[in-house]
Amino acid sequence: MTQTARIALSRPLRRLFDYRIPDGMVVQPGQRVRIPFGRQSLVGLVVDTGVQPPEGIKLKPISAVLEDWPALPDETRTLLQWAASYYQHPLGECLFMGLPPALRRGRPASQPAEQAWTIVPDASTTPLPAQAKRQKALLDWLSDLGEPMGQKDILAAGFSRTQLKALADRELIREAYAEERLSSRKPTPVDTLPELTPAQNVAFGQLPRPDEGFTASLLYGITGSGKTELYLHYIERYLSDDQQALVLVPEINLTPQTVRRFTRYFGDRIAVWHSALNDGERLHTWLRIRQGDPVIVIGTRSAVTLPFTKLGALIVDEEHDTSFKQGDGFRYSGRDLAVYRAHLNQCPVILGSATPSIESWHNATSGKYRLIRLEERAGEARPPTMRLLDIRSRPLEGGLSPRALQAVRERIERQEQVLVFVNRRGFAPVMMCFDCGHTSECPRCDSRLTFHRRDRALRCHHCDYQTAAPQTCPNCDSDAYKPIGQGTERTEDVLQSAFPDTPVIRVDRDSTRNRGSIDRILERVNTGEPCILVGTQMLAKGHDFPNVSLVVVVNADGGLFSVDFRAPEQLVQTLLQVSGRAGRGVIPGTVLIQTCHSEHPLLNQLCDGHYPALAEHILAEREALSLPPFRAMALLRAEAASMEESLSLLDAAKAQIRDNRIETWGPLPALIARRADRHRAQLIFLSDRRGPMQSTLANLCYFLENEKKPATLKWQVDIDPLETG
Repeated sequence: MTQTARIALSRPLRRLFDYRIPDGMVVQPGQRVRIPFGRQSLVGLVVDTGVQPPEGIKLKPISAVLEDWPALPDETRTLLQWAASYYQHPLGECLFMGLPPALRRGRPASQPAEQAWTIVPDASTTPLPAQAKRQKALLDWLSDLGEPMGQKDILAAGFSRTQLKALADRELIREAYAEERLSSRKPTPVDTLPELTPAQNVAFGQLPRPDEGFTASLLYGITGSGKTELYLHYIERYLSDDQQALVLVPEINLTPQTVRRFTRYFGDRIAVWHSALNDGERLHTWLRIRQGDPVIVIGTRSAVTLPFTKLGALIVDEEHDTSFKQGDGFRYSGRDLAVYRAHLNQCPVILGSATPSIESWHNATSGKYRLIRLEERAGEARPPTMRLLDIRSRPLEGGLSPRALQAVRERIERQEQVLVFVNRRGFAPVMMCFDCGHTSECPRCDSRLTFHRRDRALRCHHCDYQTAAPQTCPNCDSDAYKPIGQGTERTEDVLQSAFPDTPVIRVDRDSTRNRGSIDRILERVNTGEPCILVGTQMLAKGHDFPNVSLVVVVNADGGLFSVDFRAPEQLVQTLLQVSGRAGRGVIPGTVLIQTCHSEHPLLNQLCDGHYPALAEHILAEREALSLPPFRAMALLRAEAASMEESLSLLDAAKAQIRDNRIETWGPLPALIARRADRHRAQLIFLSDRRGPMQSTLANLCYFLENEKKPATLKWQVDIDPLETG
């Protein structure tokens, strides 16, 4: 009887392909195979075996198996199959998310052995020519270490291949075998964890024990309360020597400082996963995890798809952060997949945040998650004092009022640090002519161009269009063509002029493009020397600046009147997170929030600094309006060369809805209707029950995939969207 395998490809196709298993070949689900596909030879993943192929069709044979073991273990494969179904995304693309880029392209699942060198007995006493000083230094260095060293480490220490070859020719050093190097490796010394405070001990006692199996807990800890210390103690107490753990962080820029803290206590067990690693680094980490090494992985959202086989603990730090939601393609939530992954692996998951997402807060207060509170700052630190500064009819310099500038001056004179939060990068969000009113707009998007003064460029932050900024108005040739509004560059310039003897450090996407740049900035700030930090949301996320005593929020009004129902939640989270950077050491902290709406109830409630009350207020509004988390929501997005095409596709999709339990809004143009010369529209679905929503969307995806339409017309489903504008 012919044996058949069903195989997934890394293609945006909502179907699988059947292939014949040649005699003598053994395949199993999760295994990588090479298959003929048209005129190509592609890498595929086995989804199932023993399937019944359609009658009368001659199947092509599998060309080869790439390993005799499954690249995706059972729990990982089940997780990704569930994710494909839940997020309505092609299964092949989801499954290949579990592989590093090198394995997706067919590279062998093995790490090339690194060449290592060791000193031969008595070599250090062998005389060398007087001119061979560097060879002598290398020989002494290897002798002092007393263990084999990899060639990369030797070169990084300042020695050369020529010196290695010369010593090898003299038979003073020899190549070391991999197992010899591993057996001689000295364990990394680790520090003892600091003792927990009384409040932390109470919270720690409420965390789930691993023998409870799967539990989901929300750790609500105010900024500076020491949530990371709880994570460290939890792993140290409960993770056995042969188990693996995963700690998810929202941003690559947060990974280095988290890695340093964990490495200090867990040494070589720490592994890193994020998109800035090169292919070799990612393959090395992936292989360690797949082979069952007892690693503690610090990673961004995609780390949840790694092939863990001994997962004992899962932690999601800053669980509220929108960075955990993938913004395009496979639009999954890393936080939600982490919860499901913990369920599959029957291990605890801890979600930590000072400003939990409304969904997680609802799950905790309704009893679905365990709620653990940590409402005291660690050590002598106290929560900052928060005040509103009304800037209506006030003169501003770079967006800063005289009272804010005076407060900055007082802190700098006291040798303290200041953080100024400006949630717009660039110099100014728009260029405008004061004679004719012309504004600089992106020719490809329905948005204005941002002025970057450093290289005098106008850039679109939506499609990356860029052009040189003219000196005069392109419409009337007037000299009154000026930047309007505040960005990080303008605020930086104003502060540098006002405080010429104080370093002003800008932290935004432009200033941290190069690898390691955020590390260098944080190292400079952590010296404690007086400085002024100017930055975007990058500064609001998890950083610990003990000497920052003042935070100034340049403009807090952006999210008060947005059309997106999530805007108030995200505004509150951002302001409380950035405010939490103040007063984390012994110096008391103050937060000044500039606004034109100082009477707004949300901002006044925010100044109390008590997030649970704000969360309950937002939840009550959501319930009254029948919005998530009280109803399931999904978006169908379409984009095409014209708005008529996009709306036409969505109209056809809406006509397919037969279930009266599904409510639809739209179709309507998106908030930024034209982006990169593509016209975007959306259709919103709501339902009291998730089951009918999922089955309706599955049928709708099948209809749209088989509908004849222009190749330029694209569509995409977004489950549990974080942006509805």
